[in-house]
Amino acid sequence: MDREYQEFIINIKRKTGIDLSLYKEAQMKRRLISLYEKKGYKSFGDFYNGMSNDKQLLNEFLDRMTINVTEFYRNAKRWEVLEKQILPGLLNQNRNLKIWSAACSTGEEPYTIAMILSKYKPLSQIKVFATDIDENALARAKMGIYPERSLNEVPETIKQKFFNCEGSLYKISEDLKKTVTFKKHNLLSDHFGGPYDLIVCRNVLIYFTEEAKDGIYHKFSGALRKGGIFFVGSTEQIFNPGRYQLESAETFFYRKL
Repeated sequence: MDREYQEFIINIKRKTGIDLSLYKEAQMKRRLISLYEKKGYKSFGDFYNGMSNDKQLLNEFLDRMTINVTEFYRNAKRWEVLEKQILPGLLNQNRNLKIWSAACSTGEEPYTIAMILSKYKPLSQIKVFATDIDENALARAKMGIYPERSLNEVPETIKQKFFNCEGSLYKISEDLKKTVTFKKHNLLSDHFGGPYDLIVCRNVLIYFTEEAKDGIYHKFSGALRKGGIFFVGSTEQIFNPGRYQLESAETFFYRKL
């Protein structure tokens, strides 16, 4: 790792508490260099000085670092498995499920969970805890306003029930909005809490080093109750679930032993 980037990592950790060394280096560097060049900076050192004097630039850096590519019902077949095969079993054990949507980005995922759960119980009885490291993303999630492309996979009946179309944007209904509580959280350093019946964390861990991923899996497992389910993204299969006291329940779903 070159010295300049090493220094940048140290400065960023001091300033934000985020440890960039736990992210895959080549991917992260590529992403950040393209951002600082676009902003007219020539090096990581200049870029850091710029962020120190410009809150907007710091927010853009955080946005770039946390990959906000998401939509409702992303990989729809997996959500079908959650609805028809996973949730009935969990609800049999506990009607008041404790659910965490980790690294929730702009909120599409926790709202999707609530929409699916609403087929089993009234919205007034649904609570989903959702977290992300990016405050800008969380602010957008709380607003609950989305472009049409975020709704590509949403079934028509669900769209009509939970969204109001305003021009080219879609606004989530107030009742649905109330089901989700958003909070800032760093997967690498913050406490995980629990015990949860269901933890959903998808398409995020691929950006971490193997060592960081290993630690996060251990923490997720520790935050699940026995029999609880951990739902991961479609590029994030856990090849040795037993190492984390988990077993495969369905593809991309793991049960706590």
